[in-house]
Amino acid sequence: MIRGSTRMSEVDTKELDRLLQEAFDTATRLYQERGFQRRVGFGKRPALVSVDLANAWTRPGNPFTCDQEKMDGEIIPGMQKLLTAFRAAGLPVVHVTTAYEITDRSADFTDMGLWHNKIPVDVVDLKDKELWAIDSRIAPVEGEYTLLKKRASSFHGTELAGILRANNVDTILVTGVTACACVRQTICDGIADGFRTIAVRECIGDRVPGAVAWNLFDIDAKFGDVHSVDECVAYIDGLAAQRIAAE
Repeated sequence: MIRGSTRMSEVDTKELDRLLQEAFDTATRLYQERGFQRRVGFGKRPALVSVDLANAWTRPGNPFTCDQEKMDGEIIPGMQKLLTAFRAAGLPVVHVTTAYEITDRSADFTDMGLWHNKIPVDVVDLKDKELWAIDSRIAPVEGEYTLLKKRASSFHGTELAGILRANNVDTILVTGVTACACVRQTICDGIADGFRTIAVRECIGDRVPGAVAWNLFDIDAKFGDVHSVDECVAYIDGLAAQRIAAE
């Protein structure tokens, strides 16, 4: 298990942020000249899709552990705000996690596919529920669904699209980790499957400095809209108010 972490200095982080912002400003001019960065918009019935906010990603000491400062200071508190809003409005919540039943890399047959040849997915063993259980700070409550996936996208080979359509969902608010892989792939597949895709800025993390900023910028240009937690909560609260007024 990984017990330590490598952190960039504050100076390095500020310099990285500055360089990224310069790149974003240049790319924005190009994108807008060519008709990118359009808005997909919020729909009428959203669902919250929370990707891999399970202990192997949210807690320290694992190969998949993400930036703990952002996790504890932004992602978990932001998720708690979103969950409060979704639960009060009676809207669907899907918690997504990842685990494997056959984790022997030398086995003739495994549910890991070929992914274990690139990353250590074999450590997330289905038998060790604590690893793939959703973080207790944002644990599912009765009426919410926990989906087990095997690949990066929450849609690939799962029942997610069917469940959402059966519940008349037209919009997905996506949160979780990592920005460069499972969150991004879920958003890309979400819009491809016909859902309005919203990335919740403060509730998306990664292990690599700069990965969140770059991927959110690129997602906002091509695959979905990026909104803050407060903007998303206001949207949910607005839907709840409309429903009450109509009753």
